[in-house]
Amino acid sequence: MLETFNFRVIFEYLPLFGSCFLATLWLSAAGLVGALVIGTLACSMRIGRHKLIAIVAAAYIESIRSTPLLVQLFFFYFGLPSLGIRLSEAATGILALALNSGAYLAEIIRAGIQSISHGQVEAAVASGLSYIQRMRHIILPQAIGVTLPPMLGQAIVLVKDSALLSLISLPELTRAGQIMTSERFMPAEGFLTSAVFYLLIYYMLKWMTAWSQKRLIYMQA
Repeated sequence: MLETFNFRVIFEYLPLFGSCFLATLWLSAAGLVGALVIGTLACSMRIGRHKLIAIVAAAYIESIRSTPLLVQLFFFYFGLPSLGIRLSEAATGILALALNSGAYLAEIIRAGIQSISHGQVEAAVASGLSYIQRMRHIILPQAIGVTLPPMLGQAIVLVKDSALLSLISLPELTRAGQIMTSERFMPAEGFLTSAVFYLLIYYMLKWMTAWSQKRLIYMQA
């Protein structure tokens, strides 16, 4: 099968794939940072004592999780301008990724916090620890350890979902494969090269998560 591949053309398009690889990295990173902020905020709102705020957070989480990312992306790209709100393609893509993944991260973080036994919290209160001290020394270290694997999974999903940004003409990895296919009519070479770069991002995220878990264990020791 490899005999039919035109590696010369692949090497010719490597600068394009390299630039689109960097674009995918920063778009995904920006979307993930936004998702962490939104997810943490939504989680805090949902587990808070104010019922109205909790209902708003639950409505956001359920509405995002029950609708496809593609529909959300098209709403932001085509719908917002009709409402008088105009964003660049990059801002639209990052916003869609952040809001979509933020809903899932909110549930992951909530599950991590609620996995901490009440006995530990009560013991920390009895020891005279303040709320910030309880979060810093008791709750968050354990919650982060529990949520790192599912957060890695969600980060990988976010990177793969960034392929949809090619539909709004953002120069990311899937778009590079589309350009190569349209110019040279080599879909196998184009999209296989895109897949190899996505696989590289996956192993980068996997290594970062393993390193973070080791650091967390060291800090807790």
